[in-house]
Amino acid sequence: MPIGMETMLRALRSILLSCALLLLDIAGASAQIEVGTPAPPFRAELIGGGTFDSASQRGKVIVLNFWATWCKPCREEMPALEAYYRAHRAKGLEVIAISIEGPEDLGKVKNVMKSFSFPAALASGAQTQGYGRLWRIPITFVIDRRGVLRFDGFKFAKTLDSRTLEKIVTPLLREPRATAEVDLGAKTRSGAQG
Repeated sequence: MPIGMETMLRALRSILLSCALLLLDIAGASAQIEVGTPAPPFRAELIGGGTFDSASQRGKVIVLNFWATWCKPCREEMPALEAYYRAHRAKGLEVIAISIEGPEDLGKVKNVMKSFSFPAALASGAQTQGYGRLWRIPITFVIDRRGVLRFDGFKFAKTLDSRTLEKIVTPLLREPRATAEVDLGAKTRSGAQG
């Protein structure tokens, strides 16, 4: 098979996979996510082994990024995510990058992720339905220490840069961990009474 044809078939496979993921996510699209409400839980099998479960990350700030190796804007924002992660992970920051590509592209995803220290997963090995239909990438969500959605990437049309991350995430990292956990309990109890 000529090299050009092979590249074209790979691109077509990626497009078809993206379309399939969009169709699978239609059920989740009806469940609107909203800033200020509890973030939908998610779980992902990491490409380096292990599992990332948002429920076990309570008390940390989570940056959830959806991307693909063929997406130029995705690749452009990843160095900013990496620099921010390295500078702030000791303060309770978690970053996870979920590629919308399929298992056949695992080698490409692993190759890109060699340059980054934050964990990554494939969408096929993740449960992220609560985040709706991913009709564009890159798209990023930020979850605070209490598990509340604080940034909805659907409402932000640009790629993330260091200044944007500082503006959105840094104030959340300043919230004390213990207070964040206590506040969630108080909010849950008052919500159950009201």
